[in-house]
Parts: sequence; C-alpha cells; structure tokens
Amino acid sequence: MKLLENKVAIITGAARGIGEGIALLFAEHGAHIAFTYVSDSSAEKAAQLESRLQQMGLKAKAWKSNAGDPAQCEQFVTEVLKEFGTVDICVNNAGISKDNLLMRMTTEQWNEVIQVNLNSVFYMTKQVIRPMMKARTGSIINMSSVIGEMGNAGQSSYAASKAGIIGFTKSIAKELGSRNIRCNAIAPGFVETDMTQYLQEGEAAEKYKAGIPLGRFAGAKDIANATLFLASDLSAYVTGQTLSVCGGLNI
Repeated sequence: MKLLENKVAIITGAARGIGEGIALLFAEHGAHIAFTYVSDSSAEKAAQLESRLQQMGLKAKAWKSNAGDPAQCEQFVTEVLKEFGTVDICVNNAGISKDNLLMRMTTEQWNEVIQVNLNSVFYMTKQVIRPMMKARTGSIINMSSVIGEMGNAGQSSYAASKAGIIGFTKSIAKELGSRNIRCNAIAPGFVETDMTQYLQEGEAAEKYKAGIPLGRFAGAKDIANATLFLASDLSAYVTGQTLSVCGGLNI
C-alpha cells in the first residue's frame, strides 16, 4: 500500500543525508518531490537524486534555494505551485551546525545557525500554509533534534535553534488545527550522515553508542520512516508532537 499516492511533498536540504532518505522513501510511497539544495558542491548529488526520482515514474525537481533566505523561500514555493499545482507535505529539514564552546562562539556563528535552522522553518511554513489552508489539508514536519530536548556542551546555538523548532511546531499546530493542517517535529539522535562523520569512528563513537540504549547510531532510513508516518494519514490524529527517534538517548 502506497501511503502518499499522488501527494506533492517539499523537502528542504535533500541532496544528501536525512533529506535524501526522506525523498526516496516518499517517492516509494507515490509522492511527487520538490526539493532544495543550497551549495554548488551539492549540485551533482541533487541532479542524481532528481534523475533517480524521475526514473521511479514520479514528478521530481531540484531547486538551488537557501531556506534561510525569505525571498528565496517565497520564490521556491511559488515555482513549486506553478509546476506541481499544490503542496500537501512540507518537510523542513535544512540544517547546519557550527559547534563551539560559548566562550569561543562568535556572534556570526550563532546567527548563522539560528538563521538556517530556525528562521528557515518560519520562512518555509509561512509560504506553504497558504495553499494548505485553501485545500484544508496538509502536513508540516519540522526536523528538530534530541539536542534541542537535552542540550549539549559546545552546541548551545544548535540546541537553541532545535528547541525553538519544538515551540514553533506546537504553536503552529494550535493555530492551524481547525484548518486540518497538522504540524509535528522529529527529534533525531545521532544519525550516520556526512554531517556527523566525525562522530562515527574511534573512541568517540563508542562513547556515544554507550549512552544509547539501542547501542547504535540511526541510519537516514530510521528518520525517513518516522517522517513518512507523520506525512501520511497513519498520523491523521497527531499534531503538535515531537517524535524522538534517538534509540532511547533522551531517557
């Protein structure tokens, strides 16, 4: 059974890692995919993903667009509506980390993380709710982090941005529930992606795994499966929630 048959999904930051995993799983379940990437270094991977999705018999297109820029978000969603006709699902996945101890963190480092991780969620959600309100249906999924729930030394900016997403998610769920638009967050733990490569080997990896009851890092597919649940009608009565996909790290 395909859970997202003919739905149109927007996914930000999908050229690699978690976003790529979500795009592929959504496509397996029949969704058409509009996704973004931000850097020239990701252009080739984005083109490969676009082609792979199209070969699955679906409509798919990659846009070079910075989710942390409100004008680019507006242009992106406008173009998606023109080409795809609607937006049923929005996965706000774009994110960065600039880890540093507070004593050493610069204002620029702090602002960049907040801009890309938190402000982007506001910019994108503001754009997609218009077609969703018109259709009186929609699912918005915001990628938070277990660090936003727990905090972590050296990650104050990242933790603040991801905790902010949780508060934003609850508020939007309350605002838009009467329009049948759901808004939920996912809080991944440590996930094996390019972004966390430095955590995956040696003593550091074993130390982190020792604190995870399931004893392993997540794969992108683990996060994608949770996202699929929140995007589909399987979660039709779920809104304003944060689903922690962390192997028990936060307990």
